[in-house]
Amino acid sequence: MSIRLMTIVVLSLSAVLSTAAQQSTARVEPPRTARIEIHAFETTTLSDEQFLTEVKEGTPARISGELRLPQGTGRFPAVILVHGSGGVGANIELWAEELNGIGAAAFILDSFTGRGIVNTITDQSQLGNLTTIVDAYRALDLLSKHSRIDPSRIAVMGFSRGGLTALYSSLKRFQQMHGPQNIEFAAYIPFYPPCETRFIDDEKLSKRPVRIFHGAADDWVQVEPCQRYVKRLRRAGNDVQLFIYPGARHVFDNPLFQPERRFPDAEVLTGCRREERAGGKLFNLDTQKPFTSQDACVTRGATVAFDLNAYSETLKAVKSFVTETLKPGNAVSP
Repeated sequence: MSIRLMTIVVLSLSAVLSTAAQQSTARVEPPRTARIEIHAFETTTLSDEQFLTEVKEGTPARISGELRLPQGTGRFPAVILVHGSGGVGANIELWAEELNGIGAAAFILDSFTGRGIVNTITDQSQLGNLTTIVDAYRALDLLSKHSRIDPSRIAVMGFSRGGLTALYSSLKRFQQMHGPQNIEFAAYIPFYPPCETRFIDDEKLSKRPVRIFHGAADDWVQVEPCQRYVKRLRRAGNDVQLFIYPGARHVFDNPLFQPERRFPDAEVLTGCRREERAGGKLFNLDTQKPFTSQDACVTRGATVAFDLNAYSETLKAVKSFVTETLKPGNAVSP
């Protein structure tokens, strides 16, 4: 064997042994999720008008969710995660893992697949915005009966379209119309929700806390309507806080969107000022006529982008809020 070839062999063997030694001493981090369960359940698909006029039974639908239980024993608090227009994305996966890491269960709700929907990015009319509130209430009812979940410590957290669900599921009126009896969410955590629609009695919220997170540079769901709504809510004595992150765009908590990505055909309704009137009709305040997706206020084109600072700050804030409100370290006996 030549000296050159022998040298190559020795170096290769040294590299293999070094790698093996590193692997033998490396610590393997335990998984944050101890158990995963898939739950299918019945819900109903309602138009916004049906929802607002207290129609109970629309088109039957069977949807599902993924329950991720953390390490530990006893009953855990839980957070229902509600996706946005793009369906269940990478940010929801990250939030589920972080919630498991602090001892809270995570229920990833999928409102689209069971209805044959991939996404509503370019056509929001595929599914009424309010019908996913019904889905969240049904998921709350489901989890409240689970042997490993404490029914008094279930929160809802949603993103964009799902943020609307997390925000407006706190309305007492909607809870009375569509929510389960004798139980409600322990906390509400909306991320960049649309707030431009004024509903009847929308200042009458649950007594449970609401924490909203939004980006100042969001051009898909602008923050200004939420600022106005939060002012009304706080004047009415509600426990609501809005956190705004400078420079942050839509879906700032999804690391897949770096660099930023433009959706030129995305349907944008944030410029539409709407108001609920008699019979569940949503009126365009600019035209004083019933709102339609063909109204001039409906535009196209929006940007999404991950923002490390906004994500890091919201991660700390949400974990602190969940820890304080749901007390995940205090598992109760079954």
